[in-house]
Amino acid sequence: MQLLYQMDVTGETDPELLAESLDDDFDDAHTQDQAVKLSVAAWANHEKADELVCDLAPKWPTKRQPPVDRALLRLAYHEMITGYAPARVAINEAIELAKQYCAEQSPSFINGVLDKVFKDLQEKQLIPKTQQAPVSDDDWLTDAVEPDSSDTQARD
Repeated sequence: MQLLYQMDVTGETDPELLAESLDDDFDDAHTQDQAVKLSVAAWANHEKADELVCDLAPKWPTKRQPPVDRALLRLAYHEMITGYAPARVAINEAIELAKQYCAEQSPSFINGVLDKVFKDLQEKQLIPKTQQAPVSDDDWLTDAVEPDSSDTQARD
């Protein structure tokens, strides 16, 4: 989110310069590298994200959104379309970050917009197949507690 905010406000998109702006005391080199890669990839999709958000929330075009809100919307959009994180996880993370770093009304705005984004992407089948069907409350942990048949065969 920090790097997307920085790209938006300063226009700087050079990965090396972005990496230099990160605090070495806060994150290790691997985490910083992953953050830069994710941010640069999300920035590459920012125009599509902005267009969709503007279509779904026409009273709040990109220029009216606070920069941190825009960064969160762009990051969650990228995570959803690439499968980087399950859509509901991406939405929840954006809401939690908004509670920490944004205005009082931002979490509900981000929740509402991202819910619409998710439904739109699902309808257009732009969400990776693994995220198409919601997981039931009873099935969400099945893959972790029941071994995959290929795992069983590999051990035999």
